[in-house]
Amino acid sequence: MNGEPDSPEDRLRRFATIWSRAIFPVTATSLTRAEFEKELLPLARRLRDALGERALDAPAAQSVGAALIGVHCTDPEALSRTLDVVDAYLVLYCRDDEDRREEELRARCARLQHAVAAGFARALRERTLAEQEAISRAALSARSAVAEALHASEARFRAVFHGAAIGIGIADLEGTVLEANDALVRMFGGAENLVRGRNVVDWTHPDDAPHVWRLYEELVRGEREHYRVEKAFCRPDGTALWTNLTVSLLRDAEGAPQYQLALMEDTTERRLLNLRLRYEATHDALTGLPNRTLFFERLEKALAAGDGMRFGLCYLDLDGFKTINDSLGHAAGDRLLVEVADRLQACATAAGEMVARLGGDEFVALTTGRDTAAEVDDLAGRIMHALAAPIRIDGRELTVRGSIGIVEGPAAGERSPAEVLRSADITMYRAKSAGGNRFELADPEADARAITRHGLTTALPAALERGEFFIEYQPLVHLGDGSVRGAEALVRWLHPQHGVLGPDQFIPLAEDTGLIVPLGRWVLEESVRQARTWQARTPDGADAGPLRVNVNLSPCQLTHPGLVSDTVDILERLGLEPGALCLEVTESALIGADDDLLKPLRRLAEMGVDIALDDFGTGYSNLANLRRLPVSVLKLDRSFTQGMQRFPADPVDLKIVEGIVALAHSLDLAVTVEGVETGAQAEQLRDLGCDTAQGWYYARPGPPDRLHELALADATG
Repeated sequence: MNGEPDSPEDRLRRFATIWSRAIFPVTATSLTRAEFEKELLPLARRLRDALGERALDAPAAQSVGAALIGVHCTDPEALSRTLDVVDAYLVLYCRDDEDRREEELRARCARLQHAVAAGFARALRERTLAEQEAISRAALSARSAVAEALHASEARFRAVFHGAAIGIGIADLEGTVLEANDALVRMFGGAENLVRGRNVVDWTHPDDAPHVWRLYEELVRGEREHYRVEKAFCRPDGTALWTNLTVSLLRDAEGAPQYQLALMEDTTERRLLNLRLRYEATHDALTGLPNRTLFFERLEKALAAGDGMRFGLCYLDLDGFKTINDSLGHAAGDRLLVEVADRLQACATAAGEMVARLGGDEFVALTTGRDTAAEVDDLAGRIMHALAAPIRIDGRELTVRGSIGIVEGPAAGERSPAEVLRSADITMYRAKSAGGNRFELADPEADARAITRHGLTTALPAALERGEFFIEYQPLVHLGDGSVRGAEALVRWLHPQHGVLGPDQFIPLAEDTGLIVPLGRWVLEESVRQARTWQARTPDGADAGPLRVNVNLSPCQLTHPGLVSDTVDILERLGLEPGALCLEVTESALIGADDDLLKPLRRLAEMGVDIALDDFGTGYSNLANLRRLPVSVLKLDRSFTQGMQRFPADPVDLKIVEGIVALAHSLDLAVTVEGVETGAQAEQLRDLGCDTAQGWYYARPGPPDRLHELALADATG
């Protein structure tokens, strides 16, 4: 790193490296990637020269596309990736005239891409036609060989026999090869003495299926006419020749078995291609690690093992990887993932261990054996230690952190691979929620809670549509005369499987998913409709005034732009006066609230809607801030009244409540107390000057009709 700029040749080689890495995975070649890169280097030079020419050299670019076919880049994906590389990197690495405008080079580059694609398509078409013609000739020759061996003249048989593109051999019933055509001789290295005169029994191979030689014995005994198998042969140079082998029995004029005829199609390249495709299908293209498909195969095999075997699984997710991608770019993120993969691979070298990439920045490590409880902890520790060292990317040292979820257990359990991975995923997120850069062991109870939480989250939207939510109302009682002044609306979920769920079990989920806005709008509309019903049923001579309904607002609803308009629409449409509605907002939601957040509350307060500061005393708001908040009611948290359940009452709690009540009344705020459970509490709170209260002493939350009966009884004495 001496600071001097790279030479044009260095940049050209870098372009060729990027090109080879992009298309090598989709190329059917026996070359290594380094060898393949050398094949691409002169093609890259042609593109660079064409880019620098004053006039477009389309034939040169077309020759590049045709040359790709020559190096076995016949997959259309190879062309797509080539065009992507040329588009992204040719101008970047191969421009040699700094004075030429970027737009001109980009235009030239686009035209070169068209020429490359045209050359590729033309060469691929020519090659395909040639291969189809050769296959047709071979198939025709093979069929002719069998027919002519039985029925045609010796002269015609010889012409077909020697001119066939597939290997043809004739052997006697003892297995000695009597005749072999040129194609068959070439398959075995080109020397006739390596084929003629040999016995077919000598051509056994370790990969032979058990039934291959059983079929052969049946054929030479005359028990079958032909058979077809996939068989491997050993070439003299030690390599394997894979073939589709068809062996037929030839009989004499009386029908007695006389010869055996073998037709061999060389499938070695096809098999290598299939193996390569299998590798590509089961390995991650970026890191070279096994991918999700291969990992699930290994995990399923591990879970099926018995005889006291166990398994251990580490599920790793990098902490803060998205930040690296967003700040340094995806190329840097990819290099980081490659380095992480190399380190993880170095951690899992023992027997029964493997590492795979599931996707993104998620990796898994699997270990199997008889003592995986200790081994998986050790493996997780090695992974955390391997990630501790910074990774250098583009001159920056990046600190890598990760969260790991561990699942360990007997292999003969009843869990499926998907269930094991889900448990590890849940545990990993538990480690991430605990601060990250750590590993946690799976907890079945925590898994069950997380699964239930996920199930509730996914069921929420449909639950609102199906009308599974309902509202219960808890009375608000005036401490001075004991009359019912209103009620707090408390939403419930009648879940088909879990029964009635309280708001603490699903409101946080609704807030996380954004469903709190439509759910909150439904609660507000139903509560206002109920308040209007109460008013219609209240005697005209009642002194308590109209029953008021209190509705809780989530912090998420405060930021929704339609809060004011929705509230006004509901009040006007259902015919309820604003003064009969009180919206409750938690103290924590308004701590440090700016004017923008308070503006909708101020507009509602100006309309006559009461705003209550709920759970007052649990946050850290400055009491002086009460002057700037558009609230008319303070709701004391139940923690202030718990000390009043004992006799004598806690004097500290009494002083605190007395001070808050005095402060609130000095600011023209009414005080409501939650959690009143005894008559002693109610009496003390009345003596302290509190205005209204709610709690089990008066009534538990219940249906709306019961509240009207309570209110009617108070109103009529």
